[in-house]
Amino acid sequence: MTPGDWDALYAVASDPPLWANHPEPDRWQEPVFRLFFNQALDSGGALIAIDAGTGKVIGSSRYDLGRAGPKEIEIGWTFLARSHWGGRTNAALKRLMIQHALNEFDQVIFWIGENNIRSRRALEKIGGTLTDRLLEVQMATGLVRHVCYGIDRKSFEHGPLSDQAWAEIPRE
Repeated sequence: MTPGDWDALYAVASDPPLWANHPEPDRWQEPVFRLFFNQALDSGGALIAIDAGTGKVIGSSRYDLGRAGPKEIEIGWTFLARSHWGGRTNAALKRLMIQHALNEFDQVIFWIGENNIRSRRALEKIGGTLTDRLLEVQMATGLVRHVCYGIDRKSFEHGPLSDQAWAEIPRE
């Protein structure tokens, strides 16, 4: 992600229903998203998601070490345009990111708002395992409890994002 990605990414993020069940449901507002965008840039691990067929920006995600333990990296802050919900896009994005991360780290973790059911289901669908770790994060709506999911090398190699399982998933 670069500062030049602002217009295209905010065009995606400015859709209020995109954030309806998110712990920060006002992230579609320009000042709120600007803070999110700047934090993503500052992280050094932010990526832009682009639809290969159209070349258009459809969302973003990022890597971060700040809340990860030894030999771990966090993937999170992912959002995709609603036009890309329900298909392979989220799984494809996470598969690429996890596969890359596991070359250097033993485990990938994901902190998700405890009540963010859509994101929790999506993570379980790609093989994330709920851990006993909890974290409370101050957000615009107040203190939000987060749960932690993990995917390690073994669960990745044998899970729904493995090469074999991925080859069997029908293309959109």
